[in-house]
Amino acid sequence: MRAITVPEPGGPDALIPAEVPAPVPAEGEVLVEVAASAVNRADLLQRQGFYDPPPGASRYPGLECSGRIVALGSGVGGWAVGDEVCALLSGGGYAEEVAVPAGQLLPVPKGVSLIDAAALPEVVCTVWSNVFQVAFLRPGETLLVHGGSSGIGTMAIQLGKAIGARVAVTAGSAEKLEACRELGADLLINYREQDFVEALGPRGADVILDVIGAKYLERNIDALAVSGRLVVIGMQGGVKAELNLGKLMSKRAAVAATGLRARPLEEKAAIVAAVREHVWPLIENGTVKPVIDRVLPIEAAAEAHRLMEGSTHIGKILLQL
Repeated sequence: MRAITVPEPGGPDALIPAEVPAPVPAEGEVLVEVAASAVNRADLLQRQGFYDPPPGASRYPGLECSGRIVALGSGVGGWAVGDEVCALLSGGGYAEEVAVPAGQLLPVPKGVSLIDAAALPEVVCTVWSNVFQVAFLRPGETLLVHGGSSGIGTMAIQLGKAIGARVAVTAGSAEKLEACRELGADLLINYREQDFVEALGPRGADVILDVIGAKYLERNIDALAVSGRLVVIGMQGGVKAELNLGKLMSKRAAVAATGLRARPLEEKAAIVAAVREHVWPLIENGTVKPVIDRVLPIEAAAEAHRLMEGSTHIGKILLQL
């Protein structure tokens, strides 16, 4: 099969198309013929040599895909050859075929095309597990989303509004903020021109979803409401920062940092099952939708990585096979 490989870490040109052995589904897995995959920040880190796949996972980039089931491993029930699916992956989405644990499969939602469905698994599972299962966002609370125009951000806005929260976002341009407004964001903060702590006002945010990390830690604590919850899911702004425990305690606040890729299979399956129960109906009734910046052929994976590094996109960048 064809796959995008990374023989040596480096820049976007380190992504090399190659003919490689096709995977064989193990017990409890299905083989998916990939229609499309999506580009995530983790793919850029893997390409640079900073984020290796978990043991046993495919070495090729790609943390989500959509496609059709072409084979079933032993012990798999509830799925059939020919089913159109999308899937949360530990790797391997940038390829013609990928073996997927059955617990990480989702049916393509009604009303969403097979290609567009590739934009859903990683962002929906990330937002649901962090904003709702870790931070327990409730109706009437304020959610602050850093990077509101990203794939994660556009999904967090929609899910926050769907449960009745007030949603604030940060982004770096008027165009990106307008896209957030169209998705339902209530408070638009241009981080190049405004201080998000001041923009939120004295009450602050009940939940903050942060992809920046160390650079924003102190200000995020300042921005938390009493009993607020900060969830860090990215480290674009570094990995080390000083935490004022006195300030955290005075607010009776909590800080969590999570990742999705390396979680045990049973944890991923539980998240996927919750997403299917709670989010898929919102997608199928049109309340929530995938936001897609563009679709490129898989051979243009290097271009897609350059686009993501340039941070000019809004929503997801897809790679079609």
